[in-house]
Amino acid sequence: MKKFFVPGLVAGFLLLALSYAGPYLMIALFPSVAEEYYNPVFDLEGNKTYLYFLHPFVLSFALAWFWDRFKPLFHGSFWFRGLELGLVYALVATLPSMWIVFSAMSVSPTLVFTWLLYGLLQAVVAGLVFAKMNP
Repeated sequence: MKKFFVPGLVAGFLLLALSYAGPYLMIALFPSVAEEYYNPVFDLEGNKTYLYFLHPFVLSFALAWFWDRFKPLFHGSFWFRGLELGLVYALVATLPSMWIVFSAMSVSPTLVFTWLLYGLLQAVVAGLVFAKMNP
């Protein structure tokens, strides 16, 4: 349990920091893409804003369970194992999710691509934590 909970919590806090810094980085690096968030489809008013900040922990514990279950399938250094977990997650979960988001919502391909890259980055960070703390 300790090999699951502690790495999941550490990854959750790292992903929370990343999700907090993400909007600022988006504005600094891609201001034209950041302008798309002024679309009314993105509602940050109301009582469910906290869900955005809980998402890193939901993701980290889901990936911690996946890592604990399938870590024998990942080989190599912890860098490679963390990267491989991120790529598997991006291919299996993030890419199909972004496909349906793009097909169902009025968002640009650039915005969806940044979400795909962000999902990959999140999973790689979590994968590196798991590969280091729970080899």
